[in-house]
Amino acid sequence: MNDLELHGLNARQQVLADIMWSLEEYDQVQAFINTLPKREKIECEGIIEMMKMAVVEQCRTGVENTKEADKIIKQIRSKKD
Repeated sequence: MNDLELHGLNARQQVLADIMWSLEEYDQVQAFINTLPKREKIECEGIIEMMKMAVVEQCRTGVENTKEADKIIKQIRSKKD
């Protein structure tokens, strides 16, 4: 997956985000979060929500620009006629 840009994180939150992003499975993320004090657990949950929103935004942005896909569809349709 592509890298995500999360804006507004302080240095500690950025480190937590980097650690979570580097883990391969969500179970590993949960295991990591369970080792943290309550404050950091709450921050991690917020960071995860930010990551989810960033992924959705990346997908939405990718869907908006369909010029290339429209061009290919037009070519295929013109070949069928």
